[in-house]
Amino acid sequence: MKSITDTAISRRQAIALGASAFATLGLAACGSSSSSDSGSSSKKSGGVKSLTHTEGKLTVATGNPAYTPWVIDDKPQTGKGFEAALVYALADEMGFAKKDVKWVRTTFDEAYAPGEHDWDLNIQQVSINSDRKKAVDFSPAYFRPTQAVVLQKSSKYASATKCSDLADANIAVMVGTTAYDYVKDIIKGGKDEGISIFDDNSAAAQAVTSGQCDALVTDTPQAVYMVQSKQIDDGLVVGQIPGTEDKEGLGITLAKNSPLTKYVKKAMDALAKDGTVKKLQDKWLAEYTTDIPTLKK
Repeated sequence: MKSITDTAISRRQAIALGASAFATLGLAACGSSSSSDSGSSSKKSGGVKSLTHTEGKLTVATGNPAYTPWVIDDKPQTGKGFEAALVYALADEMGFAKKDVKWVRTTFDEAYAPGEHDWDLNIQQVSINSDRKKAVDFSPAYFRPTQAVVLQKSSKYASATKCSDLADANIAVMVGTTAYDYVKDIIKGGKDEGISIFDDNSAAAQAVTSGQCDALVTDTPQAVYMVQSKQIDDGLVVGQIPGTEDKEGLGITLAKNSPLTKYVKKAMDALAKDGTVKKLQDKWLAEYTTDIPTLKK
């Protein structure tokens, strides 16, 4: 049987425990407020790390393969290449360490497909447009490329100086890209005859090398790289297509209404404002965008 002294001690212990628990709750509430406040800043966004596909990690998808100059040697984890370097700059601005960036691969059309994904961001030269905005969220634009025509020097179209010179050519494009629309509207005069669609640019390049197609149209940096890397034997960038500068630009995609979108937008705006995006463009893309002739209409 408990004594009066024992009962008094038990009551004092209960009061002490209750006070301790109350203090702990108070501290937790303060900590929660602090975390929320830090989440409002992209540099100190503790909150953003709880919103990612894998908590604490930023999972980023790119193409399979990913090409130079966007990703050097198909190794985005090195941070070499314009898009790879941009992702690490963006991750840092959002509060993620380089070691917390995880890369995965998808097809091009998966980058703007609706629904749930096993990645947080997808970057592989996806042009922003109204139809795609219905399915996914976009970051602010990070580059506005033009489209260019690649063919073999031995081609009968190698001397082309205006778009109409290519009207009869069989032109290869990658599925889902804006290249198809530009070829149809600008080179083919609104007709879709003589346009061959391939799953990726590697297959399109092989079609040009084998003679299955006369030329290929893709963004200018990649067109130049195709010639440099001999993806097309004896290749030549005959010229850029006028009027093809991407007005809305290329954007990083996220799932529709992703909770990360506001963080990505804020971080990208900051990188544009402080000159980081321009510096990365100059470092990785200048070689692939200057001194390229433009075809006449």
